[in-house]
Amino acid sequence: MAQQERARATREKIVDGAALTFYRLGYGLATTGDIAKEAGVTRGAMYFHFQSKEDLARAVIAKEQSLALSASSHIHARNRSALETMIILCADLAQRLLADPVVRAGVRLTTEVTNFDPPLRSPYDEWMRTFSHLAAQAIADGDFGSDVNPEKFARFLIPTFTGIQLVSDTYTGREDLLQRVREMWEYILPSVVPANRLEIARGWLDEIVPDLTGD
Repeated sequence: MAQQERARATREKIVDGAALTFYRLGYGLATTGDIAKEAGVTRGAMYFHFQSKEDLARAVIAKEQSLALSASSHIHARNRSALETMIILCADLAQRLLADPVVRAGVRLTTEVTNFDPPLRSPYDEWMRTFSHLAAQAIADGDFGSDVNPEKFARFLIPTFTGIQLVSDTYTGREDLLQRVREMWEYILPSVVPANRLEIARGWLDEIVPDLTGD
């Protein structure tokens, strides 16, 4: 059991080192030597657990997805409305992109690597399923108009959020990401929320992602 625990700890150490390396250098420039050095392990120890750089990247993405699933479960457990939950999920991911190297690396790999086989679609698929389900619930709650198509909404919102965080990373290292997320929802809400619910929805947005600009 002690040997198994040491092996598990070494594997986690390698994954964390890979996350730091992939986020700093990107998938293309990172080498397995860089990762072993960052993790503080020998290349032999690294290759005992992972056969290739792609295996390491997939392990980082898997850990990021596990963290996202755990965060999502906690957010759903708050029993807020579906619309509030969607805003909270976006704000939570933005905050974790600012603070968690595994999340930063996982998202960078997901958006950067296009030549894996099979392709890295699962993170997008999971987010779009979640937001499609929440949009359908928001329609049932009366917080979205009945003419909103849940699947189309999810296919719009997830790429929009992805683009916002990429541009925020380029311009400010994501320092302005929460404000950009707020602006995204400021434009989305009037398009999907019925007029008689719009002020309530804007109040939820103010509570979850306060406007820090004073505009």
